[in-house]
Parts: sequence; structure tokens; C-alpha cells
Amino acid sequence: MSERKVLQKYYPADFDPRDLTKRRGPKQTGPRIQTVRLMAPFSMKCLTCGEFIYRGRKFNSRKVTDQSQKYLNIQIFSFHIKCTRCSAEITFRTDPKNNDYAMVSGAMRNMEPWRDRAAEDESLEARLDRLEREEAEAAGDEADGGAKNAMEELEAKNADARREMAAADALDEIRQRNARIHRSEKEGVDFADTVVRDEDEERARQDAEDAEAARRAFAARKLGGQDLAVLETVVEEGDASSSQQQQQQQQQPVVREVSAAVEAPAPSFKRTVKKKKDHSALLGIKKKPSLV
Repeated sequence: MSERKVLQKYYPADFDPRDLTKRRGPKQTGPRIQTVRLMAPFSMKCLTCGEFIYRGRKFNSRKVTDQSQKYLNIQIFSFHIKCTRCSAEITFRTDPKNNDYAMVSGAMRNMEPWRDRAAEDESLEARLDRLEREEAEAAGDEADGGAKNAMEELEAKNADARREMAAADALDEIRQRNARIHRSEKEGVDFADTVVRDEDEERARQDAEDAEAARRAFAARKLGGQDLAVLETVVEEGDASSSQQQQQQQQQPVVREVSAAVEAPAPSFKRTVKKKKDHSALLGIKKKPSLV
């Protein structure tokens, strides 16, 4: 029984390797033929038996490549199929000029109304003129759109610049406030209270008016009914007077009565800065004076 994997081969005694010669057949001339599997690129009718072949039907075809048939250095391929009913030969080829397929013989292509028949009869010069006209129209539309886009970009840049300036101002204000707070913590003085803005003034005025109204209400409640009537009469006379000096003179007795009746002072929300304790003195550590 011979081995399955043969590592050595038998050479006869009269074997001469010089007698072995490479055999090369002649090169194939003419068009190259291949057998390929394809689908019908369009619907057609066989001229021999009248059979209709729909688009997408699969065939075993012969692909013929003829080097002499080219369009603008683009190779043109021919395909030969057989009718499914009568086995007659049908030939069609590629059409690079129209990006389509063209029927050669054996069948007739079915009518397709959506195809542009005018494009088939269009010459090369007419096609070039049409393409140049379409490019010019597209360039004009792009120019109009470019002007509009330029205006929109300018407006967007202006808006961004205004936004950046506002952000920079707000950032500078925050940095200045932080610097003042830092200095106040070092020196023990609250510089934040010295800066008064319009919003702070408005808030302080509203707080003063609310406190004054609260004092009047509590004083009127403590004084009683008779004093309340007198207080309302004085307030009405003060509001009816046109001169501000007369208002102050008439409201002075009322304010004094209210301040006498309400002994508790108004609460204060002023920020108080507590000085830090020097714990180093308790441990006997002496600090060197700062050079700054």
C-alpha cells in the first residue's frame, strides 16, 4: 500500500532533465472572450419569436472585448445572450457616450417614454454649449448667494464682537471686585461696602421706605384709636400739601411719636468682618515683618 503523503518520487534510470522544455502556446489574437453572468439591462423583444425579455432577467453571456472599439479611450464591451424561448442570439453593447446600453442585433428595445430622445440626437457641439450654459447659470446663482452669505457673516461677526466686549467688561468687573475683597481680608477693612452701585442705592431706598411704613404701622397699632385718627389726619395733611418743607414740618411730631413708641432699633444687614486670631503668639512664635 502506497503512502498517503509522498515525499519521494520515482525517477527512471534513463531520465534526463535537460530534455524538459517549456511549452508556450501562441498568444490569442483578436477580441478576448469571457463567460460572465449578467442581468438584462433593459426590456427587449426578440425579433425571431416575439418573446419579451424583461429587465433584470439573468443570463449566461459571452463578454467580448474588442480593443479596436473605444470611445474617448473608454473600452466598449459586447454581450451575447440567447433568447429564453427560441435560443436565438441577441447582442447588445455598452454606450459610454450616453451612459447606457445600445442594442446591436437579435432583438428590439422596448419603448421607454421617460428617456430623453432629444439627447440621443444631440451633437457634441450642442452638448458642450448646453453644459457651458448650465455652468454659467450655476455660477450666477452662486454669486448672488455669496453676496447674501457675506452680509449674514458680517452681521454675525458684529454680534460676536459685541458679545465678546460685554463678556470682557463683566469679567473685568468681577476681577476688580475679587481684588477689593482680597485686599479687605488682608487689611481688615471691608472695601466692598464702600462701592455703591445704582442697584444698591435703589435697594437701600426701598428698604428704607419699607422700614418706615412698618414703623408707622406698629406705632399706630400701639397708640390706639384716637391717636390713630390723629396720625391719619396728619399724614393726609402732609400728603395734600404741595410744598416739601411743610410735609417735613408736619411729619416730624409723628416720626418722634413713632420712634418713642418703638424702642427696638431696625435690624442691620451690614457685613461685619471678623479679625483673625493670631495663634502664633500663643505658641511663642515671632513672625518676621513682611518686606512688601
